Amino acid sequence: MAQILIAYFSHSGTTKRIAQFLHEKVGGDIYEIRPLEPYPEEYSIVIKQVKKERLEGFRPALLGELPDISAYDRIFIGSPNWWGTVAPPVATFLESLDFTGKTILPFVTHGGGRIGTSFGDIKEICPKAKVLETLDGNQGDNIEDWLSRVDML
Repeated sequence: MAQILIAYFSHSGTTKRIAQFLHEKVGGDIYEIRPLEPYPEEYSIVIKQVKKERLEGFRPALLGELPDISAYDRIFIGSPNWWGTVAPPVATFLESLDFTGKTILPFVTHGGGRIGTSFGDIKEICPKAKVLETLDGNQGDNIEDWLSRVDML
């Protein structure tokens, strides 16, 4: 049986809800990716900050100890789509660990921008991992159908 980790960053709570639902369905361990400096609550301020971070390639420091992923086979990665890709804390998380030989199952939430380039960007950051189909968390994708397609149910 596969060892599963569900790692996610959530600003508004949407990505967290999907992570918790996935945890109920597939089990495993759950880990919240948190930036050392929290993002502002106000959406318009966050959007400006993230746009600047994206243009500069900024990677925020993360709060707490990163999980040891050596025992995990399948790792769900959850992120909001911020300016067309994964949120900077998720990029930091992906760049900070060795995903060689791991299977990554991305899930992305958004306010209408779809998944953007998240899938390709995760593949680029983790070239030695197998990255499966991305769940578009806001387009009415049936999570259980997605889990079946990625052989998790």
